Amino acid sequence: MKKKIIGRTREYTRLDKCMREDIAQLVLVYGRRRVGKTFLINQYFGNTFAFKLTGAYNKPKTDQLEAFINELNRKTHRKMPAPKSWMEAFELLREYIESFDPEKKCVVFFDEMPWLDTHKSGFLSAFEYFWNDFGSSVDNLVFIVCGSATSWLVDNIEHNKGGLFNRQTCKLFLEPFSLCETEEYLISKGIHWSRYDITECYMIMGGIPYYLSLLDKELSYLQNIDYLFFRNKAELWDEFDHLYNTLFSQGENYISVVHELCKKKNGLTREDISKKTGIALNGVLSKIIKNLVDSGFVRENQFFGKKKKDTLYQLADYYSSFYFNYIRDNKVRDEHYWSNTLDAPARKTWAGNMFEQVCKDHIVQIKQKIGILGILSNESIWFVKPDKKLGTAGTQIDLIIDRRDRVINLCEMKFSLSEYTIDKDYDEKLRKRMETFRKKTGTRKALQIVFMATYGVEANPYSGIVQKQVILDDLFKRQDT
Repeated sequence: MKKKIIGRTREYTRLDKCMREDIAQLVLVYGRRRVGKTFLINQYFGNTFAFKLTGAYNKPKTDQLEAFINELNRKTHRKMPAPKSWMEAFELLREYIESFDPEKKCVVFFDEMPWLDTHKSGFLSAFEYFWNDFGSSVDNLVFIVCGSATSWLVDNIEHNKGGLFNRQTCKLFLEPFSLCETEEYLISKGIHWSRYDITECYMIMGGIPYYLSLLDKELSYLQNIDYLFFRNKAELWDEFDHLYNTLFSQGENYISVVHELCKKKNGLTREDISKKTGIALNGVLSKIIKNLVDSGFVRENQFFGKKKKDTLYQLADYYSSFYFNYIRDNKVRDEHYWSNTLDAPARKTWAGNMFEQVCKDHIVQIKQKIGILGILSNESIWFVKPDKKLGTAGTQIDLIIDRRDRVINLCEMKFSLSEYTIDKDYDEKLRKRMETFRKKTGTRKALQIVFMATYGVEANPYSGIVQKQVILDDLFKRQDT
């Protein structure tokens, strides 16, 4: 019996559709590690499957096959010996599935499938043969493939050029919780924090359900962060190494790329990443970047008015950013570090930068608030160095919404404890920024300033430059409302 879980409405609806289909279903479920893929499937199906196998990290083929036969023996009440190969294993699975009532759904769940495909194991070719020769023709079969190693699933299942080409019938990419879903989840745990504190917590953990599940309702937001990150042997102190090394082979190269991206708020081009990491500008680097993007760790930022090759890659994973900023080189070992640095200037800079990421992850809510949800638009960033010829200063705009109705929204994002005050100097800065943008880009579209501030902009003689405002509460709205 399906149980209610926070969010995942679209995923539940899609699984409902799969269960109603009268042909074989190959369902691909992927997303960042700790995002709740296994939990979703287990909850939807009430943890009841015709057959379920979970891959084991860094274990040899013999151990994986031993796990397979143990599960099959439990289901069949037999004592068959472990198969010698995956071809033999899938043949046994075929015989088992054939014994099922064809009028009832037969749900098979292979969790962490990428870990089953060990070196020279023959797993992938055996699975391809199984699905093409048998599985795809069994109308009552729902075969669910799941894993955190998104790159493996994308390359070998979704974009498979062999026997699995175009075979999957459903793809579910699980994204982290939004602010709204995070709040709903915390309330379900008996945690009632202000939206300001929830947002700061989001800047550290993102909307990753596993991380959020570790929060203690008896502790404040600050106490929770101290306990989970800075206490001796804290649960999330060494999460970083597990996160990358279990997802990617040659994890050190991925970590090197992520580290360099963390240093550059606006992101880096592919060429810049190569120079800073020392990884050659070739297919290997392209693959690393693609895998990080596919897994949700890195965001592609288009540069306003430029082509695809000028894409800037920006670190999008909140935990990774927090790790490099506050954990990796933290030698203080103060178990109350987060509480004791509440008013540190560097902390305010960090929060301001991360709020920009939060806004970019809630672009739908922003468009909804300013009334352009139905207007075709695209998002980009833009910056220039000082130009003595034109007499323009160096400037940057971290979020631009370029609309089909010939309007460009230049977005300002400020995270503060109260209403943001625009004074005379800042008003002049905004006007010069607009002028520089128009001169440098040559655009003839109307320019509008949109301000995204925690509690809005204080009304004063200079606030009139802001045409639209988005406050923190707006970011907590549901996408479908």
